[in-house]
Amino acid sequence: MLYQHIKPFPNEFLWGGSTSAYQVEGAWNEDGKGLSVIDMCDHPAGTADFTVASDHYHRFREDVKLFAELGLKAYRFSIAWTRILPSGTGAVNEKGLDFYHQLIDELLLHGIEPIVTMYHFDLPYELEKTGGWNNRGRSMPLSSMGVSCLSITGIK
Repeated sequence: MLYQHIKPFPNEFLWGGSTSAYQVEGAWNEDGKGLSVIDMCDHPAGTADFTVASDHYHRFREDVKLFAELGLKAYRFSIAWTRILPSGTGAVNEKGLDFYHQLIDELLLHGIEPIVTMYHFDLPYELEKTGGWNNRGRSMPLSSMGVSCLSITGIK
């Protein structure tokens, strides 16, 4: 049989899991989070409700404990742009920053490597109303989001 002698994974291989903010966080309108294009989509009746999702925003400590029990060594997650910059630009939402700081701290406490995705299909609705990604001016708000993400992860 072809796979009788499977080579072992290197010790430094990161077994992990991944999510996107809008699929797991819930809390879609809490603590200053702005609206994203996902929030504004028409979702067919009877489909999963992203407004609560798996309630990771409120249950991240329990979730991370389960990740550790599973033996995960890495967790790739996205940062909701609208949780950090509610309208896509402008003032930073400190409660949003605090959530991600706490999440990263909890992951590190359990020996899980945080891997951050800055954008995962949840453009702020305010930016969509002014042309979305077709608006060439999107690079400045995206760079502001990048600086905010770096402020969350850069020192950890």
